[in-house]
Amino acid sequence: MLVAVAIVGAALAVAVGLVSLAPEPERTEPPSRIPFVETAPVVGGSGAIPVNVAGTVRPTAEIQVAPEVGGRVVWVNPDFQSGGRIDADETVFRIEEADYRYRLREAEAALAARRAAYLQAQEEAALARAEYERYADREPAALSAGQANPLALWEPQLEAARAALDREEAKVAEANLALSRTRVQAPFDGFVREESVDVGQFVTAGQTVARLFAADAVEVVAPLSDQDAALIPGLWSVRSGDGERRVPARVIAEYGDARYAWAGRVDRVEAALDAQTRTIDVVVRVPDPFESGASVGRGGTSEGGPPLLVGKFVEVEIEGLAPERYFRVTRAALRPGDEVWAVDDGGTVRIVPVRVLQHGDDEVFVTGALRGGQGAVIAGLQFATEGMRVRTGATAGR
Repeated sequence: MLVAVAIVGAALAVAVGLVSLAPEPERTEPPSRIPFVETAPVVGGSGAIPVNVAGTVRPTAEIQVAPEVGGRVVWVNPDFQSGGRIDADETVFRIEEADYRYRLREAEAALAARRAAYLQAQEEAALARAEYERYADREPAALSAGQANPLALWEPQLEAARAALDREEAKVAEANLALSRTRVQAPFDGFVREESVDVGQFVTAGQTVARLFAADAVEVVAPLSDQDAALIPGLWSVRSGDGERRVPARVIAEYGDARYAWAGRVDRVEAALDAQTRTIDVVVRVPDPFESGASVGRGGTSEGGPPLLVGKFVEVEIEGLAPERYFRVTRAALRPGDEVWAVDDGGTVRIVPVRVLQHGDDEVFVTGALRGGQGAVIAGLQFATEGMRVRTGATAGR
């Protein structure tokens, strides 16, 4: 009994010692019930709001090159090949001239003969007129009844000789024109899209041998909705070639990881809606598109950049309205019903109704009771009430 009591007592003593030596548990505050949100700054805007749209680059002028006379090709310009650049009035290929020179000499010979015949008719008419006047002086009574017969004065013969001379002169001019057309020239500065003509090939008049498009400018057709078109001041007063009524625009193209921009302007607006998309086609003209574009953002180079290629899919920024006061917020900050959940300095939420002016790629242009620099909720909150408290994380940079 004594042994058992001793063992139990020793065990109790050990247990009490172990309990007394155990560390105190850490006391922690319960987690906050205030939701954690991520915000992005509201940026005060200034200047014109860009209207963003996309389109495809097309040439302002494109023609099919075809000779006006037929014959064998004897020379082709080395630059007259796919991708080559041709200057205005530069000869692109020549057709053999021998046949056309012979026709010109034949026409000139016929003209010389007709000129001699016309001179002879003039002399005959002059002699007839002089003879008639001498006869009128000798026999005035015989001619008092009427005028002289035009045939007697050689008037119809002289007119016929004049008409024949004019016809031969026209044939000489036609032969000269045909001879000049053996040299096919470019009507404007341009690039060759495709060609199919070689030395020794026989071509006929009107046969298409190449396609050439203008190099001085390109166009981008930008389809706009009614809402976007209403944001562009002076859009409906634009006239093609009118330098005074200009709406500035900028065309941006991506090449690899780099972006380049070219300055342009709205050249004209189509007078009818697109039957399928119900949009308004605005034509943006870009001069000097084959010069290097200006680098936009990172990855580009200011020198030796690419040209604005025909057929390239591009972005277009057209200068829009310039309100006195507006704000830029990220797309994620715009809530259904056109609301922005703004966070005050004290961490309380204000639900601000806004008017959307324009949707950009990553941001939205709005007006409303916002303040530049304050945060707008972009994540972490699905429902909000006026005045609720929130905790904010790192503000997203722009």
